[in-house]
Amino acid sequence: MLGHHSLPAASPENAPVIAIRGLWTRFGETVVHRDIDLTVAAGEMLGLVGGSGSGKTTLLREIVGLLAPSQGTVELFGSPVQSDDPELRRRVRRRFGMLFQQGALYSALSVADNIAFPLRELRQLDEDLINDLVRVKLAMVELEPSHGALMPAELSGGMVKRVALARALALEPELLVLDEPTAGLDPDRSASFVTLIRTLQRELGFSVVMVTHDLDTLAGLATRVAALADQRIVACGTLAEVASMDHSFTRRFFASERAQAALQAAAR
Repeated sequence: MLGHHSLPAASPENAPVIAIRGLWTRFGETVVHRDIDLTVAAGEMLGLVGGSGSGKTTLLREIVGLLAPSQGTVELFGSPVQSDDPELRRRVRRRFGMLFQQGALYSALSVADNIAFPLRELRQLDEDLINDLVRVKLAMVELEPSHGALMPAELSGGMVKRVALARALALEPELLVLDEPTAGLDPDRSASFVTLIRTLQRELGFSVVMVTHDLDTLAGLATRVAALADQRIVACGTLAEVASMDHSFTRRFFASERAQAALQAAAR
């Protein structure tokens, strides 16, 4: 079985999974992030919330190295995500999986080939083992082996999310990065997807950082919440602590009846 334990260690022992220090993001004259510090420990599930245009997805892209901050550092597992060493970058890249908002499946590839894609990129595994691993990943996200033959266009929204999750987990990552994981799902499918992620996290022990605007997803998954507003993180703590913070964004975000119901559910 493929495991991250077989990969060379890219980091000092006991380093945080994510360490952001003094991060600034500027696009021309516009400052999006101003001097952000944030740490995520192993096994933690951090929810990142913020208003439209607050730079949540931009920060997520900087965490995984798709975008370089204007200033400051981002480290994953104790190694700079923007390292000049391509081999180090590759090793770090194998230790996290990403689930994009729309699933971002390759439309020309079958479900099985989508999940197999990161396994084939390793160039270390024979096809029989890859096929076995694809079946394991399908089962992990509660899909049948027969679903492997389907094309992305044949899938429901909920199945797209599950296939994308299976692909994100293909290399058994230590960190799962989620961008609006339940966007576009009806409440029942959303709840079952949250339950699936929570169950897999408990079984596999990976850390999670996710951007979401959905209160039920936040209440169901996040062990800690960071609120992004005014170009910085204005609150970071448990859901209850952030909800009680006296800031215009948090007051608005947690004002609705649905938000209050989610908070009560999380407190139980």
